[in-house]
Amino acid sequence: MKMRLWSIHPKYLDTKGLLALWREGLLAKKVLEGKTKGYRNHPQLERFKKSTYPLLYLNAYLYQVYLEAKSRGYNFDQSKIEVVNFLPPIPVTIGQIKYEFEHLLNKLIIRDKNRYSKIKNTTEISVNPVFKIIPGEVEGWEKMNK
Repeated sequence: MKMRLWSIHPKYLDTKGLLALWREGLLAKKVLEGKTKGYRNHPQLERFKKSTYPLLYLNAYLYQVYLEAKSRGYNFDQSKIEVVNFLPPIPVTIGQIKYEFEHLLNKLIIRDKNRYSKIKNTTEISVNPVFKIIPGEVEGWEKMNK
C-alpha cells in the first residue's frame, strides 16, 4: 500500500481519494503515537516528524479532512482525532503542490471524470490549511512516479 498524505486541499479529492486519505491519515497518526511498527520511516510522514509538534500537526491535518468530509455529508468519526485549531503552517513547495495536483488529475481522469472536469483548469491550487506554499521544486521526500 502506498500512503499519500496530500498537501493539496482535500476539496479536490474524489470520494475514493477522500476516504483513502482519512484511513491513511489515521494510520499515520498511529505511527506517530508509536502504536504500529509499519510505516515508521514512510517519507510522507517526514514533514510532520520535522515539525515542532508532529502529532498535533497531524491531528490538525486530519481535522481539515474531517471538515471536508462533513461538508459532503460523510460521517467520519471525529472522536478519532484531537481538534487543533491553530498552529503555524508547515512550508510546502509550489513544485510539490503542482506535482500532487497533476498526480491527482491523472487518477481522476480514470476514476472520476466529473471531478476531473471540475478541477482540471484550476490555476490557484489551495493547500490543506496546515501548510503554506513556498517557492521550490518537488520536495525531496516525494517518491515521484517515473
